[in-house]
Amino acid sequence: MGEGRVLGRRPQIELIPAIDIRGGRCVRLYQGDYARETVFSDDPPAMAQRWQEQGATRLHLVDLDGAREGSPVNDAVIAAIVRAVHIPCEVGGGIRTLEVVQDYLDVGVERVILGSVAVERPALVEEACELHPDAVIVGVDARRGRVAVHGWLDRSEERAEDMMRRFAAFGVPRFIYTDIARDGTLRGPNMTALIRAARTVPAAIIASGGIASIDHIRRLARTGVEAAILGRALYDGAINLPDALRAATT
Repeated sequence: MGEGRVLGRRPQIELIPAIDIRGGRCVRLYQGDYARETVFSDDPPAMAQRWQEQGATRLHLVDLDGAREGSPVNDAVIAAIVRAVHIPCEVGGGIRTLEVVQDYLDVGVERVILGSVAVERPALVEEACELHPDAVIVGVDARRGRVAVHGWLDRSEERAEDMMRRFAAFGVPRFIYTDIARDGTLRGPNMTALIRAARTVPAAIIASGGIASIDHIRRLARTGVEAAILGRALYDGAINLPDALRAATT
């Protein structure tokens, strides 16, 4: 059992370490900018095992190259991560067909994240929910409240909350809400937007972006969101995962 787990107590919020993959390596981007990359590991499966050993109950994997190209690029690395751990993984980045959804599920991925395709082809998301009702997450990346697509390179005119309510109406069970202005900055999540989403969207909300301290985690646990994705703060050492997991139970 990982050292971060607390026996007999149920976390108020699930904490999910992120592994962002570009060029086969574990990296982090600053505010989604591909030109502002920090490399943290050349061995993503080993990084996955590290978070598992520290008590993680789930991993958030992103194919950054796939998000940019529109189809999987680092799928072999993702499959290697899934084989290397025994905790469930959710995967996003370049998943824009039902065939790719099935391919990831076939290699053992538990949940697939549909992002840009949700904006461009909502009927595909609806069909994916019908085929795999518990496996679909829609990733909603927002810049100033509007939905961003194509690896955060473009912005649509739809408001993030409106998009989540629209997709929840035909069965999407959960959403990852990322405030791009906060992602990778360690400035703290957009609590106001998350509280509003948790109260108005009839589905589970997973928070992402800007989480930098144990206090942020405690505050997130009071917003009503289901889970939070931890990224740069883990890699920079601002958050210790076992400590964060203990805080998530209080």
